[in-house]
Amino acid sequence: MSTNVAPRLALVVMGVSGSGKTSVGQGIAARFGVAFCDGDDLHSAANVAKMHAGIALDDIDRAPWLDAVGAVLADRVRYPDGVVVACSALKRAYRDRLRVAAGGCHFLYLALTRETAERRVAGRPGHFMPASLVATQFATLERPAPDEIDVAEIDATLPLATIVERFA
Repeated sequence: MSTNVAPRLALVVMGVSGSGKTSVGQGIAARFGVAFCDGDDLHSAANVAKMHAGIALDDIDRAPWLDAVGAVLADRVRYPDGVVVACSALKRAYRDRLRVAAGGCHFLYLALTRETAERRVAGRPGHFMPASLVATQFATLERPAPDEIDVAEIDATLPLATIVERFA
């Protein structure tokens, strides 16, 4: 007996700050009728305070945050149909950590220039991530490698509707 059950969507919309992860993630989640989680909401108060002070997070700071993101991606009880999470996932090791936590997850990498990211972040009122930290994000960023076959890349400067449509 064969059933046509659609696979559960567990997607990380990734990229540097200002790439549009939240907007794209919300758009894709709405398109597929699944939940959306902003990874920023999973940061500890200490991490938020550190970034707000203009101090970049290190791997030790990010570890519990990545574990929280992985737990959301893997949570089939709370998100039986799937979930889209906005998460920078800047290093391959971070993506690998999420892959282990939530087997079968996929990534959408929103690529853009440092100048565009800085301009976008500077224009976000009230966000804890200052434009001064964009440079550190680009220094940390390890672009997805060709063997990361679960990562799709798209130009983050395309219109939101175009990005969502191309992913779908």
